[in-house]
Amino acid sequence: MRIKTALLAAAALIAATAMPANAHRQWLLPSGTIFSGGDPWVTVDAASSNDLFYADHNAMRLEAVKAWRPDGSEAQIKNAATGRYRSVFDVQLDQPGTWRIGSAQSGVMGTFKVDGVEWRLGGRRGPPPALGAQAPANQVSSVAEIPANATDLKLTETSGRNEFFATKGEPSAIKPLGKGLEMVPITHPAELVQDEPAKLRFLVDGQPAAGLKVTLVPGGKRYRDNEGVFEVTTDADGVATVNWPMAGMIWLNASLSDDKPATPRVTARRMSYTATLEVMAP
Repeated sequence: MRIKTALLAAAALIAATAMPANAHRQWLLPSGTIFSGGDPWVTVDAASSNDLFYADHNAMRLEAVKAWRPDGSEAQIKNAATGRYRSVFDVQLDQPGTWRIGSAQSGVMGTFKVDGVEWRLGGRRGPPPALGAQAPANQVSSVAEIPANATDLKLTETSGRNEFFATKGEPSAIKPLGKGLEMVPITHPAELVQDEPAKLRFLVDGQPAAGLKVTLVPGGKRYRDNEGVFEVTTDADGVATVNWPMAGMIWLNASLSDDKPATPRVTARRMSYTATLEVMAP
């Protein structure tokens, strides 16, 4: 059941963060990203919606949300609660430096055949065809369950990260994770200012993600005539240069597909990265 839940969550995350502009986006909205004082806390809303940062569609599930201190140790998520349209949680910033807070999901999904009959890996089982009938059996929840004689394998490895960075006191370095699609800022997230160019590096498995299209959407669309979405593309070193058109919370998303999965018997990989960044007024 735990494996199946993880697969479903991965599918939901990929779908929510790789949709066109008029579809629901999944987001984390912190109360702030720059803190000082002896005992600061960050409060976070988590949901998916059409207009960014307005909870009017679905709450985000919090099972995969974690917080990492600047030294890499994991901190406790506190006061977590899930309502109809949003989830909320707190993190006590008990260590100076820059924190990473968010979720990371991975899984495999797709189809294959056994003796000419199509089976499915991952996804939600459908309801029984009639009252009292058994649920469909042609479905498995992990690659290990696929029979050795299976044919026509069409399996995709999925991974997604959705996060923000919170800094207490002096900013500290954000270290690369070296796995999947990620952002390792050159301009620190605590130093983003309207009309000042910032450089953000994107990596795939620790290597530069060249030619990657990055979509950025400012919050507050409810109070504008247009969405304000804009795009930048990374250079040969995986670096995107962003000139922020306004201050406020910005939703960033990038997605990438390739043929380099880590899971045996899988031939394709789809990755997504999402972040919420706070841009300050000059």
